[in-house]
Formats: sequence, structure tokens, C-alpha cells
Amino acid sequence: MSAAIIFGLLIALMLTGMPISIALGLTVLTFLFTLTDVPIQAVAMKLFTGLESFEIMAIPFFILAGNFLTHGGVARRMIVFAASMVGHWPGGLGLAAVLACALFAAVSGSSPATVVAIGSILIPAMLKAGYPPRFGAGVVTTSGALGILIPPSIVMVLYAVSTNASVGALFMAGVVPGLMLATMLGVTTWWRAWRGGYPRSPRASWAQRWKALRESLWGLLLIVLVLGGIYSGLFTPTEAAAVSAVYAFVIAVFVYRDMRLRDVPRVLLASANMSAMLLYIITNAVLFSFLMTSEHIPQTMAQWLLDAGVGPLLFLLLVNILLLVAGNVMEPSSITLIMAPILFPVAMKLGIDPIHFGILMVVNMEVGMCHPPVGLNLYVASGIAKMGITELTLAVWPWLLTMLAFLGLVTYWPALSLALPRALGMLH
Repeated sequence: MSAAIIFGLLIALMLTGMPISIALGLTVLTFLFTLTDVPIQAVAMKLFTGLESFEIMAIPFFILAGNFLTHGGVARRMIVFAASMVGHWPGGLGLAAVLACALFAAVSGSSPATVVAIGSILIPAMLKAGYPPRFGAGVVTTSGALGILIPPSIVMVLYAVSTNASVGALFMAGVVPGLMLATMLGVTTWWRAWRGGYPRSPRASWAQRWKALRESLWGLLLIVLVLGGIYSGLFTPTEAAAVSAVYAFVIAVFVYRDMRLRDVPRVLLASANMSAMLLYIITNAVLFSFLMTSEHIPQTMAQWLLDAGVGPLLFLLLVNILLLVAGNVMEPSSITLIMAPILFPVAMKLGIDPIHFGILMVVNMEVGMCHPPVGLNLYVASGIAKMGITELTLAVWPWLLTMLAFLGLVTYWPALSLALPRALGMLH
């Protein structure tokens, strides 16, 4: 009964067009003041202890690093390097987009940032080279989703905050699935280009490739710095985020000199705005999670599913359907913060690995970013490609089908996510 009231109230408030963070807060306060005996002091206490998490500090730093890299010419150099490596294949610029998105994802942690950084350069370039408009927009929209799967990933940090999972293990678990999805998207791109007879670029010489690698090396070193530092134990994921923000500032302003010092306050303000928005959602989600736990809703749900004879395989299928439906109306950070505390205890009772479950949730978020009506990547790409949402939805479907096939692989093949963290001794 409590669950029905809570979710009914939340959905009713969201249907009014209210921002999700405010809907969450109002749901919690309405329920606490009218239908429960939980003292309000306990809520205030939970609010502060919920945000008093070392991992949460990683979020503003990764956002800041991503903004410095987006504005600082790193993406442009990565695109030149990617095009020199794969541009001579059928649909070369499309393949370069997939590779550049994978590389930029490994330094930014955000899907919309990846779409902006790579799409604003490559979508016009593809149109100029004679590619159909839908092809370029479809490739970049879906490949940009790699931003939250290939580490570092802001969504993984949010999952870790919600469930007390290891951020380092999640980051390592995202590497193999991220590379596999990039490969599958690349194969889809190549196949469509080959079948459509799309143009290819002249083959770059080894001297040109070496020059492109040398120029993009400072950006690529950030991947080594973050993942190498976490794996070697040199610093925690939160410290890695702080180091990456400082490093991104230095290479954007002093090494590449694509950003002037007077532009830095604007980037800091944009990062602060985005961080404040995310932290406000986290604050209200912490309260929502506290309310769910105090009403024993996740535990009751877990027991009900166990009594109904729902096994791990059926549960994972139901989770995928639920998250894909949620992706129609919410963006990834909200879904993660609301759903993870509810679904996580059930997954644990059914013996599903927390890291595997985290990667499964992230892949669902990726798919949600690429389909309407709330797909963030769609809106970002439609602005760059000057294309309507309906047309862009038709453009992304071949790659979206590839992502759904990949979701099935991740769901029922846990070793895909767990092999690398196990090999590195992060899981027992």
C-alpha cells in the first residue's frame, strides 16, 4: 500500500511537467508529514549523511574535466587521429566518429559532452563529404552513448553512491563491454556504408598517422592517467577525477592553447551549474531512498518476487523492460538514483553480482539516451545536425538495434563485465 501511494504520488507530480528532483522531494515530504511516524530530525540527518560521501566529489571534477576537454581542442585532435587510422575503409568518416567517440568517452564521462565534442565537427564534415544526413547523425547519436559506459563514467559513480558498490571495480568492468559495443557499432556503420556505397577518404600515410597520434597524445594520456592511477592504487576514483580536471585545464590552456585564461571562468560556471543540478537530484534521491528503506519496500518486493518463484534470468529481463520504459520519461542520473536502491536489494537476494548489475543498468541508460521522447543524445544531435526528432529517430534505428542486441549479451553473459575486474583482483 505504501509503495502504491509513493509511486502514485511521484508519477502524478511528474505528469504535471515538474522537474524530477522537485517531484522526488515533494513526494518524500508529503508522505513523511502525513503517513509515517519517522521523525523529521532523522530526515535532516539523512540528508547530510547521504551527501557526505567521498565518491560524490568525483562528479563535479569529471564534469569540469569534460568541459575543459570539450572546449580545449582535444576532441578535434582525436578526430584527426581516428580518421587517419580508419578513414580509408567504407564509410571512413562514420568509423572515425565511432572511434573518436570511444576515445573521447574515455576522458569525458558524459554522453551529451561526447556527442557535442565529436558531432559538432564530424556531422558537418560528413555532409560535406557526401554522406546522407541521416547516416552521420545516426552514428554520432548512438556512439556518443559510449560516454557513460567506457570509464570514467558519471552514471557509474551515481550507481556506486546509491548502492555502496566499488567505483574502481565498476570502472574496470566497463572497459571490455565498452570496447565490444564500440566494435559492434563500428561493424554496423561499416556494413551500412559498404551496402550504400558511401565515400571513403584517401589512405593516410604512416607519417600522417604518427603526426596525428603525436598531436592527440596529451589527450590520450588522460586515459592512462585515470585508469592506470586507479588500477595501480596510486589514487582513488575521486582523486583521479580531481587529477583529470587539473590535467585537462593544463593541456587546454598551456599545452594546446586552444582556450584562453579569460575563458576559464565561463567553463567553471557551466560546470558548477551542471554539478549543482546533479547534486540537487542526488539530494532528493537520497531522501527518496531513505523513505523506501524506512517503509521496507525493497525488502518486501524482494520477498514477494522470491515467493512468486521469479529466478535471476526472469528478474533481469523484467529489470531491462522496466529500465527501457523508464528511459522514455527520465534521464540516466534520475533513473539510476531512483531505481538502483529499489532493484539492488532484490538483485542481491537473487545472487546477482552487484558490479554486473551496475553495468547492466548503465547499458540500459545508454539505450534510453538514444530514443524519444527524453533521449538526451537525440536532442543534442538534432541541434547539431539541424534535424527533427522524428527524422533522427528513424536515422538511429540500425545502431539502436545493435545496442539492444548488446544489452542481451551483457544481461546474460556476466563474464563480459566481470572478467577484467576479477583478473585485476578487484572482485573475489
